[in-house]
Amino acid sequence: MYTKQQRSGIFVLLLLIISLQCVYFFVDFTSEDYKIDQQLLAKFETEVDSLRQLKLQEKQYKIYPFNPNYITDYKGYTLGMSNEEIDRLHAFRKTNKWVNSAKEFQKVTKVSDTLLAQLSPYFKFPDWVTNPKLKRNYNSNYKLTSKPKTFAQKIDLNTATASQLKRVNGIGEALSDRIVKYRNRSGGFIANEQLHEVYGLSPEVIERVLNEFTVKTAQPITKINVNTASIDELVTVKYIDYEIAHNIIEERTLREGFKTFEELTKVKDFPVKKSVIIKLYLSFD
Repeated sequence: MYTKQQRSGIFVLLLLIISLQCVYFFVDFTSEDYKIDQQLLAKFETEVDSLRQLKLQEKQYKIYPFNPNYITDYKGYTLGMSNEEIDRLHAFRKTNKWVNSAKEFQKVTKVSDTLLAQLSPYFKFPDWVTNPKLKRNYNSNYKLTSKPKTFAQKIDLNTATASQLKRVNGIGEALSDRIVKYRNRSGGFIANEQLHEVYGLSPEVIERVLNEFTVKTAQPITKINVNTASIDELVTVKYIDYEIAHNIIEERTLREGFKTFEELTKVKDFPVKKSVIIKLYLSFD
């Protein structure tokens, strides 16, 4: 039980709280004299908009001059090409033919006029293509239409020495050692696509390497069905962590399964730059 003095104190406290609440709700504390400097505000908004535009520009994918003959699956994807358009280019190149103009590129790939207009300013062809006079001075021993080597004629990439690799134009001491070291750390190449993992190898150099070498003695890959795999199974794939695996399963449920690898690349935080490697370990059966 409270004493009379305590009850009086509680009553006074409640009365004070109620009074303060009334003052808060019914008394206007705003000052009519406060004015906004519209000129200063406009200047601030302009500065914020400029910073926002700079940030957006930094996030945009930058395109640098490139030879369209060496477009990989990943580069084609980032350029906005469909799988069918990329496959047409690769099929054309496998016949040991070359695209030598923007018009011929469109004829082979069947890209739209809009996409061609975006990409063609960045096409970079060899000097002898853009300046036919130089072709006459080219080494007569170089034959653009030479017959490509068969699988049997190529050297096994898993047994090739650094000295053999250095015979490829563009492969020096550093790159040849880097290829061998990567191979040893990985327990051997399982597919030609892994050359893209070796730092410093450009698509053009990789193309030349694969004209002379190929993976012959790779260990078989046990592919994981992305439409039935658990999180623990998905994280065994290189470059897929638990967060990405969770996102894959969540997206898989919404889509009722993935039909193509391109659909998988739409998953949140999916490492698109590593698609060439990840694709080796997954199936969609």
